[in-house]
Amino acid sequence: MDRVEIGVKRLPETHDLPLPRYMSDRASGMDLHAAVPGRVVIAPGAIELVPTGIVLAIPEGHEGQVRSRSGLALKRGVFVLNSPGTIDSDYRGEIGVILANLGPEPFAIERGDRIAQLVVCRVSRVSWSEEEDLASTNRQAGGFGHTGGHGELAP
Repeated sequence: MDRVEIGVKRLPETHDLPLPRYMSDRASGMDLHAAVPGRVVIAPGAIELVPTGIVLAIPEGHEGQVRSRSGLALKRGVFVLNSPGTIDSDYRGEIGVILANLGPEPFAIERGDRIAQLVVCRVSRVSWSEEEDLASTNRQAGGFGHTGGHGELAP
């Protein structure tokens, strides 16, 4: 298993909050916690930028991906809106989580609540090679639902 060391800085007044951490031995994502001063309520259909109180120094060649917590998505209809949200290796601002409440009830966030997951991944830089023709495949231009299965989007 690869390990990467990431510098983290807590913002003032956030030393009471836990740093992101894995909740099981094989978890891919670390939980991010809300650094709200008090209770924040997200109304149904509303969007809120929730602070985490931390700044990260993600190494070059990696990115942070902010993702929804499956329990919040399933039970409450609360999602990371731009999931996965990308934290670039050259970003040094506070990590914020854009939460959208797609559920039918208001969703309350308290200080320290687990609001999202952070997954750190390697990234590759692309060099384009413009071609007249590309290698063919069995699929070719078949789009959404082309490979079949339940819940097809295309006929």
